[in-house]
Amino acid sequence: MESLINKYRSLLNQIESKFVRKLANEINWEARAVCIEGARGTGKSTLMLQHIKENLPLDETLYLSADDLYFKQHTLTEVAERFYQQGGRYLFLDEVHKYTDWQREVKNLYDFYPKLRLAVSGSSIIALQRSEADLSRRLLRYHLPELSLREFVSLKDVVELPVFTLVDLFENHSQLVDELKGKLQSPLKSFQEYITYGAYPFFLEGQADYLMRLNQLINVIIDYDLPEAKSIEPGTQAKLKKLLYILSTAVPFTPNITRLAEQVGTSRSRLLEMLDLLEKAQLIFNLRSASFGISLMNKPEKVFLHNTSLIMALANGQPNKGNLRETFFYTQLVGAGHRISYPKTGDFLIDNRYTVEVGGKSKGTKQIAASDDSYLAIDDIEYGTARRIPLWLFGFLY
Repeated sequence: MESLINKYRSLLNQIESKFVRKLANEINWEARAVCIEGARGTGKSTLMLQHIKENLPLDETLYLSADDLYFKQHTLTEVAERFYQQGGRYLFLDEVHKYTDWQREVKNLYDFYPKLRLAVSGSSIIALQRSEADLSRRLLRYHLPELSLREFVSLKDVVELPVFTLVDLFENHSQLVDELKGKLQSPLKSFQEYITYGAYPFFLEGQADYLMRLNQLINVIIDYDLPEAKSIEPGTQAKLKKLLYILSTAVPFTPNITRLAEQVGTSRSRLLEMLDLLEKAQLIFNLRSASFGISLMNKPEKVFLHNTSLIMALANGQPNKGNLRETFFYTQLVGAGHRISYPKTGDFLIDNRYTVEVGGKSKGTKQIAASDDSYLAIDDIEYGTARRIPLWLFGFLY
């Protein structure tokens, strides 16, 4: 166990708290058990270690990675019991889905050690979903999205930037831009940087190899995470990667599932299963109409990659600009917790009320003329007018 403590202390010494994700202040850390979900590379480990470093007594806290080789010969329960007997009260379990039967052991720790505070995290949503039955009333669940544009700029430039509500953005966007101008040298430049390499905190490790790292991350998710969480037929991984490439270069459109299945080399029903699998793996979003349920067999109205960085990594220098725009808008709204569905007119229906059309600065207002709750999100402009709102400003919702 001493080796685990040494690793934890070494990691803690490397952690900085100049920038903290917005979610860190929303988690109820006083709860007996919390679960932090999120895609690989979003910063779950850093978030937990920052909380430990800034808020908890060192001698009562232990951070463990569940995929540590130590657990090949020792159980989680064994380590937790010893830690508790030595006065430990805060146990953080990272990559918990890598530990076999973690649900049962976490449940037992929760039930038998009421003074122990537990925080677990994992990247495989499919694996974590298996815990819902036994742990639903024990774990408070939180989702850590990829970086927003606001968080990207805050992290890159070490500057504190405000968070805006959607209503404020609709009603006061010109004033909000004025508020930001003193802190942002060039909003459009920051926006383009974010589009290219801004979704994951590891951009700080070097922009030159950012897209290569991202391709490696995609391969790890498809080749290792998915097969560990769900039985996959041989050859499926290659088809999943081909599907991602097709989606990364496509214009925003309602997909022809039969044709898409032919391009990938699979059946229509199997393609729908693959889309569902990629969404659970947090590599894509399936946008559906509010009129139809989220049944696996209901085809999505549009399909977006999970962020614009994934498009840049997969599209081999040939991304569609409309795809980048709509993907940015969709991911910023979803990351802020808004419900998005496909409307009868326009591109997105937000919270079953607001309709938004996304486009370039030449786009007119014809599409939004019929409703007071309709807006345009316009690319390539710093300031908006009336219901024409700068697209980049939607990156400040979280």
